[in-house]
Amino acid sequence: MDNRPIGVFDSGIGGLTVLKEIVEQLPGEDVIYFGDTARIPYGTRSRETVIKYSFQCIRFLLSKDIKAIVIACNTASAMALEEAKKVFEIPILGVIEPGANAAVSATKNNKIGVIGTTGTINSEAYQRKIRRIHPNLEVIGISCPLFVPIVEEGWEDSDVANMTAEKYLQELKEHATDTLVLGCTHYPALRYTIGKVMGDRVTLVNPAYETAQSTKILLKENGLLSEKIDGGKYEFYVSDDPEKFRRIGGNILRKEISTIQKVNIELL
Repeated sequence: MDNRPIGVFDSGIGGLTVLKEIVEQLPGEDVIYFGDTARIPYGTRSRETVIKYSFQCIRFLLSKDIKAIVIACNTASAMALEEAKKVFEIPILGVIEPGANAAVSATKNNKIGVIGTTGTINSEAYQRKIRRIHPNLEVIGISCPLFVPIVEEGWEDSDVANMTAEKYLQELKEHATDTLVLGCTHYPALRYTIGKVMGDRVTLVNPAYETAQSTKILLKENGLLSEKIDGGKYEFYVSDDPEKFRRIGGNILRKEISTIQKVNIELL
């Protein structure tokens, strides 16, 4: 048993979709969340920059005496996870492998779509993972860079969101994909809009849910589960505007975020 907190980080508020699932599946765990809101989006950055930013986020969380790290960002998982595992001696989990496994299990016609930031799609991290599991699957990756700012502005239920989704997802509809991976942690906030555009015959895979399950397995295998049954405590840190994070983050978590502290992440 280990009652130290889990560390979770993302480029912004999107990782709260992962935190929400961790809270539901591991109610006794304390969690420290860091959103790098001053430097969002990661999806348009170079691999070197994403690794640099990710390492700074990890160092900050390590200063809080955490027991494991969840990289709740698809871009950072794609570009920095393997490098981080080489450098830091702590269990680290990303969101891509859990999502890829779930997509392969869900498809019936062997046609899978993946939507994500430009960085995630261009890295082909999901595509490679899925094909490694099942080489004969057809995988189509579509970058949707406007989805992140739409969620960050709280416009996920707007006409703007619907028109953007129609434009981005048309190719996937034409290819008759029956499974769609929401390959950015912001995208579950657009689940209703994306589902409406794709239709009810398409299964939407939310890697946040699968990542929380994998986190539970990781903690159990390493003897790190908390002895508490429920009543976990949660701390929130950001690198920019706490009030915007509080407003939109509260909508994602479906509860008020009372205290948020701002951190100068560039110093780490």
